[in-house]
Amino acid sequence: MAKALLGYVGGSDPRLLAEMRRLQQRVQDLESELGRIQAENDALAAAASHDALLESIDVPQAEPALT
Repeated sequence: MAKALLGYVGGSDPRLLAEMRRLQQRVQDLESELGRIQAENDALAAAASHDALLESIDVPQAEPALT
């Protein structure tokens, strides 16, 4: 009877432990992918703001080159 109660109350089920490890690994993978994507997004945003800054500079017509 004690074995039945132990199994019912909280014996470690190998399938449950394997699923928990799989899910923890998946969470870690998603967190690392999120970090990589955020870094890529930050780099793209910085490049876009740099391009916008260059485009915002008002330059009059180019002067002819001296010959």
